[in-house]
Amino acid sequence: MREVNKIKISVVSYLNTIPFIYGISHSEFLKKNAIIELDYPAICAEKLLSNKVDIGLVPVVTIPKLSYYEILTDYCIGANGAVESVLLVGNSALQDIEKIFLDYQSRTSVQLVKILSKHFWKISPQMLPAENDYLNKISGTTSGLVIGDRAFGVKQQYPFVYDLAHEWKKFTNLPMVFACWIANKKIPTEFKTAFNKATALGCRNIQEVVNKTIRAKNPQINLERYLTKSIDFEFNEDKQKALQLFLSLVGK
Repeated sequence: MREVNKIKISVVSYLNTIPFIYGISHSEFLKKNAIIELDYPAICAEKLLSNKVDIGLVPVVTIPKLSYYEILTDYCIGANGAVESVLLVGNSALQDIEKIFLDYQSRTSVQLVKILSKHFWKISPQMLPAENDYLNKISGTTSGLVIGDRAFGVKQQYPFVYDLAHEWKKFTNLPMVFACWIANKKIPTEFKTAFNKATALGCRNIQEVVNKTIRAKNPQINLERYLTKSIDFEFNEDKQKALQLFLSLVGK
């Protein structure tokens, strides 16, 4: 493909996307036919919604906002129980929480904490948009939603830590889907086949992915365990059911 015709892909730059990035970087087809951009989940969603990219690994709450969408690949960012990287943290138990700062990096996690608060925990805290320094404001009856890589560094700092994927599992007995590969237009079959093969390559070779990742040396994180026990990449039937249930509860 000429540069102008290359398919643009936005990928989230978190530890849990390393297998995807590994697979994509090892695909000769994608090297020739795609442009890869690394972003936060919310930015990834904005780019897909504004047609700045053709494919994105986006928070699933983005799906209803698209006039056309197609879920690509057999893989997603999901969890079948505790995920470790989507946490509600603070100094108060659930029933005592009065305010929650919402991490600005992921729309899906924001909706998840709202759904759990209303339908499962039966609490009605004030939801506050978080700014860069919001972690410093978590105290007393004010808790905070923390997602992504920085969740690993904060969970030891608070007496009350609620893993939202684990809470969702208790609520629904289903896994949680945080992000999917979504296209905002029709994608050629040849490209979809190559893209699925690339994502599969990373997800099926976690040990090699970990061995080649410098960030795996972070002492706070057992990356192999996180990518094999906490993150569940397969977009299977249960996750498809969970996704539909989650989307049906958004805004209710």
